[in-house]
Amino acid sequence: MPTFFVVEDEFLVREVIQTELEDAGYEVVVAENADVAIGALEARSDIHLVFTDIDMPGRWMV
Repeated sequence: MPTFFVVEDEFLVREVIQTELEDAGYEVVVAENADVAIGALEARSDIHLVFTDIDMPGRWMV
């Protein structure tokens, strides 16, 4: 099953997305900002899809 990576700065939005994906059977990794996300992406090779907020404060994830 694919692993989804959710990058979202708003806690409730992140939690809803994570819960829905996990209920559908997916493994989900979450991060609350770009710095945490970049670290996780560098550490993990099993991420299949990144689902990210496009308007977050801080570093850009381009």
